[in-house]
Amino acid sequence: MKKIGVLTSGGDSQGMNAAVYAVVRYGLEKGLEVYGIHSGYQGLMDGKVEKLSLNRVENIIHRGGTILQTARCPEMKTEDGQKKAVNTLNRNGIEGLVVIGGDGSFQGAKVLSTKYGIKTIGIPGTIDNDLAYTDFTLGFDSAATVVINTVQMLRDTMTCNGRTCVVEVMGRRCGDIALYAGLTSGAEAIVVPEVGYDIDAIVARLQSNAAVGKLDNIVLVAEGVCSAEQVCADIKLRMPQISIRSLVIGHVQRGGNASFQDRLLGVKMGSRAVDCLVEGKTDRVIGIRDNAIIDEDIVEALSKQKRIDLNLYELANKLSKY
Repeated sequence: MKKIGVLTSGGDSQGMNAAVYAVVRYGLEKGLEVYGIHSGYQGLMDGKVEKLSLNRVENIIHRGGTILQTARCPEMKTEDGQKKAVNTLNRNGIEGLVVIGGDGSFQGAKVLSTKYGIKTIGIPGTIDNDLAYTDFTLGFDSAATVVINTVQMLRDTMTCNGRTCVVEVMGRRCGDIALYAGLTSGAEAIVVPEVGYDIDAIVARLQSNAAVGKLDNIVLVAEGVCSAEQVCADIKLRMPQISIRSLVIGHVQRGGNASFQDRLLGVKMGSRAVDCLVEGKTDRVIGIRDNAIIDEDIVEALSKQKRIDLNLYELANKLSKY
């Protein structure tokens, strides 16, 4: 193998640039030519290919977002779109492709490999942490840290005003951001899609806290359950006397510098992806399990069902009681 490509696809996440950095620098160290594909699969279909050098990836390891840009691409699900992507790879002599993205991006990589014989390796880049085969995905640690820092700032103003704040965080159908950030920031209640929305339990917790003089509370809600505004309204209906606000943290969870953990994970996963291609492996995805970098068959990896850590959820409930 002489030429490999790398693209970032789907929603952006911190750590993508660290992975690109490692793929390029480690690939060049291995004697490969490395090409960046801009704007994900859409750019692959459109022929947006750039030969990458050491200088091109200088000072990107810490940066959020992705220098290659990203996009969602429904056309990649069609045979016509797939053939356009393959033609771009063949025209540029690219023999192996590293795809950094989430579940949808991996489905595209799987098609390129199994249907068209392109050697592909997937790196999990998504803040949602919703892939079951790996303990953590690129961007999750950084996004959770944004939530933690936001909650800490909110806590200051909520405490001095005796207020409760319902905070909505990202994660789509996965509650990991809400769970991990809620536990480590001392949230009084956490709502995740895997457990469900129990307004009676939340109100009971707030009433119990109020009975002992604690009026400031943080209720952390994963977007896959319901909106912060709805939870706020439901609480106010049952507790008319409460002083309460709602906040949607939004896309700042995807922004800012990558955390130490995501930089390290990106570098480790990027270099492992290059090793896999050099070794002739294909249809694999990179992950981390029990603090060790692994690669696994993509079909097997995507067949696994993501489950929330109920032990952590119960621990958060116990620690937040008054």
